[in-house]
Amino acid sequence: MDTTTIQVPRKTRDHLAELAKDRGITLGQLVEALAAEQPTAAERAERLAAAREHVRTVIGLDISDEEFDQAPDILGNIYKIAADKARVARSDAA
Repeated sequence: MDTTTIQVPRKTRDHLAELAKDRGITLGQLVEALAAEQPTAAERAERLAAAREHVRTVIGLDISDEEFDQAPDILGNIYKIAADKARVARSDAA
């Protein structure tokens, strides 16, 4: 596996190192896990497109992208709730 160096303020590095130690993992593993939890803009767009297609085909609701854009961000709220629950579960397990 190729590695690289990321420059952050010393205070940030120390904080991350403490978090990694608390979880029994390396600093690199912690950064990798934190990055994996955060989808990129492209990944979010892909999920959104898939969710909209699911609504259109499986649920049978004929709704345009413009109509979706005007609706509340239900899917985003579901992802946020799921991420919060996953963080709580991980901290409870530690």
